[in-house]
Amino acid sequence: MEIKLYNTLTRKKEIFQALDDGHVRVYACGPTVYDKIHIGNARPLVVFDVLVNLLRATFPKVTYVRNITDVDDKINARAAERGVSINSLCGETIKQFHQDTNALLVSAPDKEPRATQHIAQMIAMIGQLIDKGFAYEAEGHVLFSVANMQDYGALSGRSLDEMIAGARVEVAPYKRDAADFVLWKPSQEGLPSWDSPWGAGRPGWHIECSAMAAEYLGEEFDIHAGGLDLIFPHHENEIAQSRCAHDTNHMARYWLHNGYVTVDGEKMSKSLGNFTTVAKALSTHRGEAIRLALLSSHYRAPFDFSDKLVKGAQIILDKLYRAAALNEAKQPLSEPDKLDAVFMAALSDDLNTPLALTRLQALASEANKGSREAALQLLSCAKYLNLLEDKNWFKSDHAEGIERSEIEALIEARNAARAARDFAQADAIRDKLAAKGVRLLDGPDGTSWEKS
Repeated sequence: MEIKLYNTLTRKKEIFQALDDGHVRVYACGPTVYDKIHIGNARPLVVFDVLVNLLRATFPKVTYVRNITDVDDKINARAAERGVSINSLCGETIKQFHQDTNALLVSAPDKEPRATQHIAQMIAMIGQLIDKGFAYEAEGHVLFSVANMQDYGALSGRSLDEMIAGARVEVAPYKRDAADFVLWKPSQEGLPSWDSPWGAGRPGWHIECSAMAAEYLGEEFDIHAGGLDLIFPHHENEIAQSRCAHDTNHMARYWLHNGYVTVDGEKMSKSLGNFTTVAKALSTHRGEAIRLALLSSHYRAPFDFSDKLVKGAQIILDKLYRAAALNEAKQPLSEPDKLDAVFMAALSDDLNTPLALTRLQALASEANKGSREAALQLLSCAKYLNLLEDKNWFKSDHAEGIERSEIEALIEARNAARAARDFAQADAIRDKLAAKGVRLLDGPDGTSWEKS
């Protein structure tokens, strides 16, 4: 099966060709664990989860690495603000992160390295860069010299002057050039610190991903993924460090970047205060509905988040689950070449999830007309999106503040009212249940219910 991906590095859609057909290697930037993740942070987790599913169906082995940044100025500041230890803050935030990703049906990566557990690898890589003339020591800092890398800036496609003008570059007297970035820096007393040849200190942000990617995926690997906002400076600097340390032409062959999540057209971010945490969204929406909503627009396009959109996704899921139930007894297919061709073509064309979801709804329509084959295809294809695997989607002991026993008693009262042709009372009971989040389903075998 041919997979096409838009490569930020070449600025075009390309047929994906693995470095090793027997083993595809993927790296994605994970969270900096100082706070709960918001919907904008969740988008790449969901999107690149689908990418890995597709790759696993196509290649015999895929290694997916998604890191955790647990040493950072933001972490230090938040721990001080809350009056807790850095270790306590990181542990609590990582636990919440895993709860959120589980609720969004995001599969665990093969490796989830923490930066603090790979300091030795970072120190070794910094030493290589110094030895090869790409880094220098100054006042307890080690900095990468961008002037010594001829094609620095190839990923973002901008000149060095343009990149500096458009970025918040730290001005420091010990820098040879304003664009030089930190590989190692001294730590203040009481903050995380490790011994190094350049004195006690801690790593810069960019070197962390370079070292962890090399540790688990090698000096060159297939795909590096992340948000659009990471292209510069983070990914640009990862490339510079990795290529110069390892004498390679590439760090990763393909670079994938998802578009921003917006709110009323403005980028969702903690700095703007317009963010919705995943935890908060989960308090009012089901995780699978949030996931489907995140997949409803193409991953490279902006995605405008709203409660209305997630409610619409819930309605779509209800319809898909109902159609899939026609095939409950059968096992989904697993071989890609036996799956629905339209769905697989959409997913293989740069992860066109909107078109793939449209096809799922078409299959659901066919299933509702009695096609068990369509129901089977629906279930099989949905697995690539981690959807339709909740066997209890329509089952619950209660809805919003109302127990099953009360629901069933009201259904009996409604049935009695209908038998007595008191339709006003029957409608009043239906409306009362609807207000509690209960949808009634009248059929030839009687009345059943589900959470709305």
